[in-house]
Amino acid sequence: MAKPFRIKTSSLQVRIFLSMIFLTVISSVLIAVVIIYQFKKEARNYHQDRLLRKENAVNEHVNFVLQTTDYPVTTENLPLIFKDKIFELSIIHNIQINIYDLKGHLLITSKGNFVVDKIDNEVISPTILKIIETTSTKRFTDLRIIDGVTYRSAYNYIKDNQFKPLGIISMPVAEETSFYDTQVNSFVILFGQVYIFIIFVAVVLAYILSSYITKTIQLISERIQKTNINQRNEKIKVENVSDEIKTLINSYNEMVDKLEESAEKLAQNQREMAWREMAKQVAHEIKNPLTPMKLTVQSFQRKFNPEDPDSFKKMKDFCETMVQQIDTMSAVASAFSNFASMPAQQNTTLNVVKVIQLALEIFNEDFIRFEAAEKEIIATFDQAQIIRIINNLVKNAIQAIPNYEPFPRILVKVERKNSDVLITISDNGTGIPDDLKDKIFEPKFTTKTSGMGLGLAMIKNMIEAYGGTISFDTVLDKGTTFYVKLPITN
Repeated sequence: MAKPFRIKTSSLQVRIFLSMIFLTVISSVLIAVVIIYQFKKEARNYHQDRLLRKENAVNEHVNFVLQTTDYPVTTENLPLIFKDKIFELSIIHNIQINIYDLKGHLLITSKGNFVVDKIDNEVISPTILKIIETTSTKRFTDLRIIDGVTYRSAYNYIKDNQFKPLGIISMPVAEETSFYDTQVNSFVILFGQVYIFIIFVAVVLAYILSSYITKTIQLISERIQKTNINQRNEKIKVENVSDEIKTLINSYNEMVDKLEESAEKLAQNQREMAWREMAKQVAHEIKNPLTPMKLTVQSFQRKFNPEDPDSFKKMKDFCETMVQQIDTMSAVASAFSNFASMPAQQNTTLNVVKVIQLALEIFNEDFIRFEAAEKEIIATFDQAQIIRIINNLVKNAIQAIPNYEPFPRILVKVERKNSDVLITISDNGTGIPDDLKDKIFEPKFTTKTSGMGLGLAMIKNMIEAYGGTISFDTVLDKGTTFYVKLPITN
């Protein structure tokens, strides 16, 4: 005697079985819904196109009547012009026609020949008049459902030969849906028959497949659920099992061994990555001012004249610039020793205009210009961080200008915008391609053959730490402009 068909409601087998049945039912229902929707959509499109064709034909006929009438073509004369013609139009085009004045009052109708009694056509509602007046096509199709029957009414202007509106013509028509209703009903009956067969086949296949799948995994499913990378996992002993289960258990045991190795490597990599990332940031920040500092020293050495009456002042300015850059690098190095991603802000009250001038003095390029709307913009910032922001953006601007550019230009501007200070750095370089715009401020992203790609990401963090913003505009082969906006706090 065969055993009765039983499935534990809590088993994996029943979950797989019910999931497969559910997917089959849902997919079948969706197919039916889509097809029925398509039938109805085709019906709507058919009636819309049918009404539009009739509307165009009637409009052409109406224009012909207006061109051949002996009456003056005015709104007041429309009832006289179409006194006999409106019934002719209605019969020829097999549609009821109503003509209104521009205020929506009925002037003349063919209702005696063609009746759509359930639609109130004595006056056009102000809403429809407004829609006809404001739409670009100067037409409107009103859709109403009365006692289960769908009525469409097309409204548009009657115009004279100067295209001046004289009145409004309306063409109501009842939709004939019996053909499509018959098609939908036939489809539903046929689909229902096929659907019953599909469900029966799906039940049989779902049971067979769910039984097969669970047979090979039930022995180790519990152990897999307990597997955790953060703990030591026990292996499964292989005893008196089939070859399929043996292979599966061996794979699980190998996974446990690899999981332990991966956990150790992951912990080590996380520690190394943290220090590696910090080292990259520090190296980038220290390396960033070295090249302009070197060039400044070489230029000063070459041009310094002890007999120059301003030599003492030039020496003092040179030393201040160098000390400022050295202090910036020293702050970064100190931060590394404390395992911080950036030096802590040391905010002081300063003149932003003067700080930017100091930052630009290490650059020897004569095409760098500086403009300030005011001599003093007093605010509270970390002077070292402001200098690092300017150094990074100006250096990037220099590198963006190709060697073949005959007239390189970089303009640095600072001005007060309400309660913010706006710093603008513009160049006439190659610009930024569209596919790279979203990546500019991402860490480790760079288009250069050297560098870590951390500069813009780091200064963006500095700016946002002050509650400021950084953005840019760029045009290929024309140049790029960066905008740094920082709130003024005193």
